[in-house]
Amino acid sequence: MSRQTVVNIPVTDHDNFSFAECLVFLGRSEKECLHYVQDGVVQKMIVSNGEPVLMEISDDTASGSLRVAVRSATNDEAKEAERSREQIAMDEAYIRRYISHWLHLDADLRPFYDFAAKDAVLGPLVTRYKGLRLIGIPELFEALTWSIMGQQITLGFAYTLRQRFIQAFGHHAVIDGKDHYVYPHPAVIAALEPATLISMQFSRSKADYIIRLAQSMTDGHLTVEQLENMNYQQARDHLVSFRGIGNWSANYVLMKYHRHHQALPLEDAGLHNALKYQLQLTAKPSLADVKTYTQHWREHAAYATFYLWRSLY
Repeated sequence: MSRQTVVNIPVTDHDNFSFAECLVFLGRSEKECLHYVQDGVVQKMIVSNGEPVLMEISDDTASGSLRVAVRSATNDEAKEAERSREQIAMDEAYIRRYISHWLHLDADLRPFYDFAAKDAVLGPLVTRYKGLRLIGIPELFEALTWSIMGQQITLGFAYTLRQRFIQAFGHHAVIDGKDHYVYPHPAVIAALEPATLISMQFSRSKADYIIRLAQSMTDGHLTVEQLENMNYQQARDHLVSFRGIGNWSANYVLMKYHRHHQALPLEDAGLHNALKYQLQLTAKPSLADVKTYTQHWREHAAYATFYLWRSLY
């Protein structure tokens, strides 16, 4: 078995952090194949420095941090022994950034909680789900393609398409008898023909959108660096300039990947259903009604949306 490294990742505002609540969200689908949740531990494979590694993430409440046990996913002891201290340090730094971004460990929830405490809809939710962080999507390509897969179909079927996509085109390793996957790289998808995805029950338009986005990322027309240098409105406008990305998808990506707190997926069916239940309405609210209900959220929109989603399961 390859050597194991332990990385500790501090949690900002630890008093308002619940790993258990985060696990509820991470374990919400039986079709999830990018990570596993079992006995209070999250297992996830990623690629660091060009090599796949397996992370086992658990809570270390006493130190106010998460504990991440990391080992090579290839079980190549010779290659592991050749790694320099500098390479190990680079891996550890990348893992800290990756998990902190994914689980939003550097967030300070106090401003949102102060705001929500005065709101009739949000107040009960932040009490019920205290410590839940806005679990993100750690890769831009994954966030973009997931937003397209989920358009105009049930969530269950969207997960089926996602699972097929990952298992067909993602990096795969069997570790301790369990299948682990890394999300497909844009360059792999850019080389596909739409017929390949259509045969997996993607619609023709979705197949075309996903492949074109992969090509745009591969040729540099859509990059992480571009979005990082844009404000919210600029980033939204840039994303909707690509086919297949509308207002909902752009806001979803900016909420889940880029962490723009004002990102609000107004058209989201889950948000509409959650508002219906929380406000005890007889029917789903109209888009105009949702705008009215949410207009005061502003810089708290992303977290407010996420907590309303949490109320649905």
